[in-house]
Amino acid sequence: MDLAIEWKGKMAFAGVAPSGHEIKMDAAQEIGGENTGPRPTELLLHAVAGCTGIDIISILQKMRLEPTSFKMEISGERADDHPKRFTDINIHYALEGDLPEEKVVRAIQLSKDKYCSVSHSLNSTITASYSLNGVKGEVSI
Repeated sequence: MDLAIEWKGKMAFAGVAPSGHEIKMDAAQEIGGENTGPRPTELLLHAVAGCTGIDIISILQKMRLEPTSFKMEISGERADDHPKRFTDINIHYALEGDLPEEKVVRAIQLSKDKYCSVSHSLNSTITASYSLNGVKGEVSI
């Protein structure tokens, strides 16, 4: 998957996802942003929740089960020191409908342990390179 993000001035960035949807991000006003979009960390929590939610619905449908409603509450604890990474992410799943508890638990476990590519990507290796005025370079991390 490849995408491009462009600086839009101050602390704002925007890009178009491979699916064609525009994504905007910005910082809070107190650190130089204009609050024109969500923070990248907010999008990260949304991405984890969206990924696991899609997994769970897909798994339940394969079990021929259909919730009548499904909501998630996500909380993330961040370290005090930079890079202020997430140290804990908690997802509370609230499902309604004629759903056997053991099947719901199994769907949650499968998403958490096997399928959610977003949460599993949080441990990925990140490499960096750059170009400055058209000349390429690499960053040793």
